[in-house]
Amino acid sequence: MTIPLVIIIFIVGYLLIALEHKIHVNKAATALFIGVVLWVILALNVESSTVFSDLAHHFEQIAEILFFLLGAMTIVELIDVHHGFEIVQNFIRTKSRIYLLWILAFVTFFLSAVLDNMTTTIVMVALLKKLFSKTDDRWFFAGFVIIAANAGGAWSPIGDVTTIMLWNANYVSSFEILKTVFLPSLASLLLPLIFTGFSGSKVFHGTLEADNRQINSINSKDGKFILILGVLLLLFVPVFKSYTHLPPFMGMLFALSILWLVTEVLHRKKDKETQRQYSVAETLRRIDTPSVLFFLGILLAVSSLESLGVLESFGKSMEQNFGNFYVSNAFLGLLSAVIDNVPLVAGAMGMYSFDVYPPDHAFWTFLAYCAGTGGSTLIIGSAAGVAAMGLLNIDFLWYVKRFSLLALMGYVAGILVYLIQ
Repeated sequence: MTIPLVIIIFIVGYLLIALEHKIHVNKAATALFIGVVLWVILALNVESSTVFSDLAHHFEQIAEILFFLLGAMTIVELIDVHHGFEIVQNFIRTKSRIYLLWILAFVTFFLSAVLDNMTTTIVMVALLKKLFSKTDDRWFFAGFVIIAANAGGAWSPIGDVTTIMLWNANYVSSFEILKTVFLPSLASLLLPLIFTGFSGSKVFHGTLEADNRQINSINSKDGKFILILGVLLLLFVPVFKSYTHLPPFMGMLFALSILWLVTEVLHRKKDKETQRQYSVAETLRRIDTPSVLFFLGILLAVSSLESLGVLESFGKSMEQNFGNFYVSNAFLGLLSAVIDNVPLVAGAMGMYSFDVYPPDHAFWTFLAYCAGTGGSTLIIGSAAGVAAMGLLNIDFLWYVKRFSLLALMGYVAGILVYLIQ
C-alpha cells in the first residue's frame, strides 16, 4: 500500500505545481509539503533505520545542489547590483528580436558547456530582466534559454549533473562525449530556433526596448571589474572541481568567498550607505528564497521515490519491455521531464556493469544526450527549467503550450542525428 500511496501523492503534487497560476497556491509550498509528507509516509511504514540512513544520504546530495544554487544566485545577484548586466546590455547592438534570440541561444549553448546548465540559466535570466520589461517577452526568451542550456550541458562532461556523474565514474570520457553528443545537441537547439523563426511569432515584432537608465550610484569601472571577476570565478568552478575532486558546491562557495572579500575591500572607503547597498550581506536578502525551497521540496519528493526503489523497478521493467537500449534511453529521456534525471541516470548506472556496456559504449553517450535534453519538454524536467521557473515565475501550462512541442521536436531531431552518426 505504501508505494501506490506515495506515487499518487507525488502525481497529485506535480499537478498542483503545474496548476499554480490557476489555483493561486505557491509552488514552493506544494513542493515542500509533498516532499516532507512522502518521507513521513516512509518513516511510518518502512524500517526506521533504513529510512533515516536513506534520508541522510539523499539530503547530503540535495544540500550540495542547494548550496551550489545559493552560491551561484548570490554571485549573479552581486554582479547585477553592481550594474554588470547593464554593461553587457550595452554590447548588444542588434535591435532585431530574432537576431537577439539566436545570439542568446548560442551564448547559452556554449556557456552551459563550460559552466553548467543551471548556473548559465541563472546568468541568462538576470540578463533577460535587463533586456525586457514585459513578462511574456521574458518568458518566451527564457524558454529558449532552457532548451539551449540543457542542449549545451549534454555534450560537455561538466555541463550537467548527469554528465558529471557519468564522467566521474568513468562511464564516458571527455573526448567521446564531445565527439558523439555535440551534433545531436546542436540539432536539438537548431530545429526549434529555425521553426520559430518561420512561425512569424508576435514576439518578434518591433525592436528591443531601450534602457536609458544611467549608472550614477557606482563607478562604472567597479561594475566592469565585478562583472569580469564574477564571470571568471564562475568559469573557475569546474576547474576547481577537476583539480581538487571536491564537489562542485565547494568551488562555488570558494568563488563566492573570493568575490565577497573583493567587494568588501573595494567599497571599504565609501560611505556606510554605499557599503551596505553593495555588500554581499545585503545581496543575500535579495535572493529568491522561495525558488530554493521549491528545489528542496522537489528533490525531497523525487528522492523518496528512489528510496522506495520505484525508479529502479521502473527502469528494469522498461528495459525488459523495450529490449533495445536506444528505445529505452529515448523513453528515459522523456521520463526525465517528469522525474529528475539524476536518479534515473543513477539507476541506469547501477543496473549495468562495464561487462555489459564498457566505458564510452553508445549506451552511455546516448544516455547522456537523452537525459540531458529530454527534460526540456517540461519546465520542471531539468535544473535549468526549475531555476527559470522560480526566478521568472513562469507558468507551467504556458510553457507546455508554447515550448513542449518545440523541445520535443528538437529532442527527436537530436536522436536522429545521433543514429545517423
